[in-house]
Amino acid sequence: MRERWTVGVFCALAALCAALLTGCQSPSGLAGGDGGGNGNGNGGVNGGTTGRLGGEGASGSAPGAVRPSGYGAVFLAIDECSSFGTVSFTEVPCGSERAAARVVAREDGRAEDGPPCPATTDFVLHISEQRPSADEDGDGTVPQGYACMRKLQPPHPGDPGGGGGPRTIVGDCVYDAGSGKVRETACDGTGKKKPQFEVVEAVAARADCPASTALYVRLGGERPVGCARPL
Repeated sequence: MRERWTVGVFCALAALCAALLTGCQSPSGLAGGDGGGNGNGNGGVNGGTTGRLGGEGASGSAPGAVRPSGYGAVFLAIDECSSFGTVSFTEVPCGSERAAARVVAREDGRAEDGPPCPATTDFVLHISEQRPSADEDGDGTVPQGYACMRKLQPPHPGDPGGGGGPRTIVGDCVYDAGSGKVRETACDGTGKKKPQFEVVEAVAARADCPASTALYVRLGGERPVGCARPL
């Protein structure tokens, strides 16, 4: 109201003092600036928070306005990126020099209770529940969940034979860790342990494995049995 009142007074004075002045225009047609709105996405793990700028072409913020792409209601949603680290990390723009990995799947709850990550996931970020003063959707909470991550740059430990990742898949190599357990290691021998077996097939039951199978490896999923041959 202050701006309109000032313009109105100016118009009145101008009409009285200048006969040639026929009128004044109201400021209703002001340009909207450069069109870069701010979308502040907050959230984190171990106290980390991240504030982020909106995408190109985002209009000025208004009540009920849609948030710019990449700054939604979920911390570390699919296709968003995290900084380096698996214990302490923040969400960062994927074009940032701090970006290390991209989210390929995102689930609520604990990883032990939820759906498995995609086969070539490099690592999993476990997100503890937090209640910061402000978060990405403004409700004051970041729920417990987990994000399945794929590194932006190689090497990819989640690839077949890569020697890591949260899942064992066809093409991976393992060694006998004792007590009836096996652990994954790099097939090219660059890991701390030499590979002893390679998973060559995934089947529904042990009876479906080929005759050359020397070890059965638990894989999970629809075909939970891995048929491994000695190297």
